Amino acid sequence: MSPDATVFALASGAGRAAVAVLRLSGPGTGAALAALAGGVPAPRMATLRALRHGGEVLDRALVLWFPAPRSFTGEDGAELHLHGGPAVLAAVSGALVALGLRPAEPGEFTRRAFLHGKLDLTAAEGIADLVDAETEAQRRQALRQAGGALARRLEGWAAALTALLARQEAFIEFEEEDLPGDLDARVAAEAAALRGEMATALGEAARGEALREGVSVAILGAPNAGKSSLLNALAGREAAIVSARAGTTRDVVEVRLVLGGVPVTLADTAGLRETPDEVEAEGVRRALARAEAAQLRLLVLPADAPPDPAVLALAGPDALLVGSKSDLGPVAAGALPVSAATGAGLDALRERLAREVARRAGGSDTAGLTRPRHRAALAEALAALDRLPDAPLPELRAEALREALRALGRITGRVEVEAVLDRVFGEFCIGK
Repeated sequence: MSPDATVFALASGAGRAAVAVLRLSGPGTGAALAALAGGVPAPRMATLRALRHGGEVLDRALVLWFPAPRSFTGEDGAELHLHGGPAVLAAVSGALVALGLRPAEPGEFTRRAFLHGKLDLTAAEGIADLVDAETEAQRRQALRQAGGALARRLEGWAAALTALLARQEAFIEFEEEDLPGDLDARVAAEAAALRGEMATALGEAARGEALREGVSVAILGAPNAGKSSLLNALAGREAAIVSARAGTTRDVVEVRLVLGGVPVTLADTAGLRETPDEVEAEGVRRALARAEAAQLRLLVLPADAPPDPAVLALAGPDALLVGSKSDLGPVAAGALPVSAATGAGLDALRERLAREVARRAGGSDTAGLTRPRHRAALAEALAALDRLPDAPLPELRAEALREALRALGRITGRVEVEAVLDRVFGEFCIGK
């Protein structure tokens, strides 16, 4: 991604539409507008122009000009609001290439905005999350992050660490001066308090990540326990094959739905049992792997069979007992009675699932961590602060504070960011 290149991309949805928006950014934007539109319009004013290339009118479009630095990327930028037919897009894109522009890479516009100081890495990630948001809760979380809420929280911690580091350095540099005798101890005490606040945020990180990515729920049980029927009932469609023959489900069948404003991936799995069939045995292995990875497990115990020990062995704080086929008789003690055949108990199950999902990924007004890299960097900062109380020399205590600052800086992109840029912006769609 050369910063000297001028790039363009479709910023609206692909396919036939009433209007298509092409976004341009880079030092050659003004020259491209002059060549296509017969001149550069007034800044930030939509102007109707005929776009010409090679002596031919390509389209009549609204043209907007955003001179640097007052643009999204901080570079000269423009938007062409075209008629949305594929032929129009192809003609204008071809003209732009002929004028020396190139198609943008995924995330290149936002990356340029980051490099020009228009936003930090967490805000850039928030923009990507906003584009991908499926639910209201995801939208609110992404909008807070894109608006800089997480960055402000991190910058508050960084400012406090910087102040502590300055005092620690003063203790080192001016040890013989008339400084308060307890300055070193006060730095350690305030660092410990700050560490507690950061540790609380780290403990809540799983909720932000779960809301962004969705909560994984695995349906587990013995063959013919009613797992596939339960999946279909919760999904409201025939997503999985239902048969009286044991072992019908061999692979994991996934359904995406929303519960309590949180996206959920519901997975039907193979029945748990010992089997000589190699294919079914692989299905059982995958079922157990999914049980291990899931954030919530639904253990299905049918009313027409005694509780299966292999299923009960998976019980725990992240498991919910579901008594299936409740229309055939009483269900196991502690299980939520449900009948996929009659619909009895399904509403109660959905409400319980929504509460459990919200507990794992409920929205919050606090700007939280939303990605594994955030969590890893904050954990590194905490590890550095953990070394501070036992450091035998003031110089080592100062170094612990500096390491914590560097770790926080990697989250916002203030320091040592080259290693993470490709990963962050590679997740973006074209045109962002």
